[in-house]
Amino acid sequence: MKNVLSFLFLLTWVGVSGQKYSVTVNATGFPDNVGQAYLGIYRAQDDFPVINKQYVGKVVPISGNKASLMFTQLPKGNYAVAVFHDRNKNGKLDTNLFGVPTEEYGFSNNARNTFSAPSFKDASFTVDGNKTISITIK
Repeated sequence: MKNVLSFLFLLTWVGVSGQKYSVTVNATGFPDNVGQAYLGIYRAQDDFPVINKQYVGKVVPISGNKASLMFTQLPKGNYAVAVFHDRNKNGKLDTNLFGVPTEEYGFSNNARNTFSAPSFKDASFTVDGNKTISITIK
């Protein structure tokens, strides 16, 4: 009986700790529907907000000056989202000679710094259930 109870406890613990959640991201503020939107979700150990260093990244169309995406199968934890408008579909955030972005971008919590990307801490949120977040790009 003791072994059966231990086994049931273990199954319950594994089931709870292995739960997965979804985060729906609604990005608004695109000046037009030209190009595509890059959305990436990052964990603390990822290189936020470097493109191709995210936990999961997707490219989605822009429609009605908005882009939406649902990230699924996310374990409980802290995450941050970065999004940018890839107007010319070259797969990168274009910048001018001084490194200032020439395409619109945004981050979760609408975190923004004047001369650099925000920290993971400023853009992060906790996933402990299904969630919807909104980001306004500029």
